[in-house]
Amino acid sequence: MSIHDEGYIKFTCRFTERDLPVPVPDILLAYRDQLYSMQLIGMYPDGIGYGNISMRSGDGIQFLISGTQTGNKYPIHAAHFCLVTEVDIDKNTVYGTGNIQASSETMTHAACYMANAHVHMVMHIHHAGMWQYYLNKLPTVSNQITYGTPEMARAVMSLIEPHQTSGCIISAGHAEGLFIYGNTPEDAMQLCQQLFHNWSANNG
Repeated sequence: MSIHDEGYIKFTCRFTERDLPVPVPDILLAYRDQLYSMQLIGMYPDGIGYGNISMRSGDGIQFLISGTQTGNKYPIHAAHFCLVTEVDIDKNTVYGTGNIQASSETMTHAACYMANAHVHMVMHIHHAGMWQYYLNKLPTVSNQITYGTPEMARAVMSLIEPHQTSGCIISAGHAEGLFIYGNTPEDAMQLCQQLFHNWSANNG
C-alpha cells in the first residue's frame, strides 16, 4: 500500500464532541513534539499527516491519542488529543470524546494496551530508513494486513507478550510505519531513540 493511504479512518467512530474530561499530561505533549522535531511525526507534501502518539489514561483500555490529521501541528496542544474510552475490535468500532476525532491508527494503539496491561505509551512513527532496516528483524506484521483494521489489531496483539514491557513492531503492509511501546513514557522514548541511533550508526 502507499504511504499516502495514511490518515484515512477505516473504523466506525462513535465520537462525542466536547472538552476533554481528563488533563493531557505535559510529558505526552513534550514527547509528541520531540517526535515531530525528529521528523518521525509530520505531514507529507500532499497534506496527509503521518504518525501519532498515545498514553494510557487511568485504568482499563482508556487512553489519550493525538487526533486525526494533526501531523502538522507544532507545538501540539491538549485540544489536539482525543480520549478513547472504548474499543470493540470485533465490531471495528472506536468510542471517543474530545474536540477532535481519534487518529486512523487508534485500533492498533488499543491493541497494544489490550495485549499488555503494563504498556502505558505507544508511538506510531514513520521513517523509511528505519522501516526498511528493521523489517523482519523485529516482530513484523504481514504485508497482507493493512493499517487501521481489526486484522491489524489482532496481529499486533499476537506479537506482544504479556511479560514484555517495551518493544517495537514493524508493519510490512504499512510502508514506513513502526509502532513503539513502553511501560512508561520514558521507556518508549528511550527505545525510539535507541532504534533511531542504531539505524543511523549502520547507515551513516
